[in-house]
Amino acid sequence: MRASGAVTRSTLRQQIADALRDEVLAGRLQPGREFTVKQIAEQYGVSATPVREALFDLSAQGLLESDQHRGFRVYEFTVLDYRAIVEARALVINGVIRDVFAGPPPGPVQQAAHRDALVSVRRRAEEASRAARAGDLDILIGYDLRFWRELGALVGNSYITDFLHRLRVQAWVFAVPYLRGDADVRDWLWNGHPDIVAAISHRDRDALLRAVEDYNNHALSWADRLAAGDPAHPGHAARPEGPDGPDEPNGPAARSRTKP
Repeated sequence: MRASGAVTRSTLRQQIADALRDEVLAGRLQPGREFTVKQIAEQYGVSATPVREALFDLSAQGLLESDQHRGFRVYEFTVLDYRAIVEARALVINGVIRDVFAGPPPGPVQQAAHRDALVSVRRRAEEASRAARAGDLDILIGYDLRFWRELGALVGNSYITDFLHRLRVQAWVFAVPYLRGDADVRDWLWNGHPDIVAAISHRDRDALLRAVEDYNNHALSWADRLAAGDPAHPGHAARPEGPDGPDEPNGPAARSRTKP
């Protein structure tokens, strides 16, 4: 396990958690990988206390499993887990859309605030869509997560925003091992972010529902494809041989495509 950068600021707990989450999303920490507090503390050159706190934070987010005898392990999501994640976020998003459009139209001040906020969201959407079309997974993941988080902030409910963000991180953690090294990855990445922004800008409820439905259907159809490609071991791609082993997944399941 190679650290991607030094931890220097005072918020060590959050920094270590963010750094390890990035390692998982980048595919450098594969599902099933085990490590201890001592190993992570030595890797970043910090004390054990903030490392332990960071690892428990990631465990609470569902990204790690803890074992008092063996340390921590990157959680291995299955296809069934992934489908449940997609279905859960769909139910929440549809509920949010229903509530927003059921209420009165926003007043002039609120409309102006939303227009200003959508400028940033639109930029995130364009960058995410461009990265998806180019098949640039590293850039896509960052912009996709920021896009949805900023979009969720417009609702004004931080609990919903945080819950959906956690689900999207988990979905990407599941998808990353299948996408790395895939020459056709851009054919299977959803790029409809600008459609969602356009629908919100015009307060077009039907267009927004269609865009969100397309987003979720992409993910569910991929889950079906993956399960059919490897029925004996659904949700488990072949993993690299070790920390210095090949990054590319192999086997029939790993060659399946996804649209997170």
